[in-house]
Amino acid sequence: MPFPAHPAGAGDWELAHYDYPLPQELIAQSAVVPRDHSRLLVVHPGHHEHRRFYELPQLLRPGDLLVLNNTKVLAARLIGTRPGGGVTEWLLLEPGEGDSWRALVRPGRRVGVGTKVMFPSAREPELIGIVQARDEATGGRWVRFTTADGTAIDQTKLLHFLDRIGELPLPPYIHTFQGDPSRYQTVYAQVAGAVAAPTAGLHFTEALLQQLEQQGIQRAMITLHVGLGTFRPVGTADIRQHRLHPEWVEVSPATVQQIRETQGRGGRVIAVGTTVTRALEGAAQGGGLEPFRGHVHLYIYPGYRWRVIDGLITNFHLPQSSLLLLVSALIGRPRLLQLYQEAIRAGYRFYSLGDAMLIVPVGDVAN
Repeated sequence: MPFPAHPAGAGDWELAHYDYPLPQELIAQSAVVPRDHSRLLVVHPGHHEHRRFYELPQLLRPGDLLVLNNTKVLAARLIGTRPGGGVTEWLLLEPGEGDSWRALVRPGRRVGVGTKVMFPSAREPELIGIVQARDEATGGRWVRFTTADGTAIDQTKLLHFLDRIGELPLPPYIHTFQGDPSRYQTVYAQVAGAVAAPTAGLHFTEALLQQLEQQGIQRAMITLHVGLGTFRPVGTADIRQHRLHPEWVEVSPATVQQIRETQGRGGRVIAVGTTVTRALEGAAQGGGLEPFRGHVHLYIYPGYRWRVIDGLITNFHLPQSSLLLLVSALIGRPRLLQLYQEAIRAGYRFYSLGDAMLIVPVGDVAN
């Protein structure tokens, strides 16, 4: 059965109550090698314990179902030159109508409608970005692309360019990342479209996935292209007034069938990450889980009534973020912040490249 609804408590609507102090040295700047050797804080119904991620097969039960997000991070950060020689940075968020793209642009005040920006490449024809309109929803721009001779570049061709001249859009709190950029992709990434990684999945290796399968723990896939809705901070003092930007989701009929079969035999549905949580819960807003393809802007905070998931694997999130609110809806804000303080005391690594947490409050994890 899904998580029981955790009632909102006193102060749970106030954004200021979702803050916590974090030493800068605990913000992970590189991924653990091997991936599955990251630490894992396991949250039982009445206590917690410190484990390693590679122990996951012993912490779940045969018959459980892991649901993973197979989105792939685009090399969506482009550095170009404005007319007159100024540098501009574009972060492509998602495709729009026709061949347009929604983008965040810096410095925005210097890149008005009609501006043409050159994105040079030694290996490709020069890419020209043209600002079409302001995007009132994000404060960014709607843009399109051509080659230097004016040939339009459709969305499929642009992905080819991004693979060669773009950069992975690492979060701003990662300052010294070194090593293989693929460490910011999951080993099962397939469907290009995200501007940030579904970070809970970064801990899995191919060997660990095989071991889980051998233990009778199955897996299913959804796609949620991580975008502005995931990483934009909560901007209202009363959390109920915040609105998430929609993100593109696909929950296939095959995945819905796997979930129904798992629930029918008493297995548990374990979401790997907050993106999977939002995809599955978003696809069940009609009352029951159904196949879904489209945009979801579900905003989960304390008091939410769960419909699908029985457990969650997640990383440690930024203060006052929508992701922290989502996890608070599972186990309550006071306990979550207590667990974060315990993780800080124990030296866990935080945020995208950091350590993980397993929460299974319905029943218990295996011993």
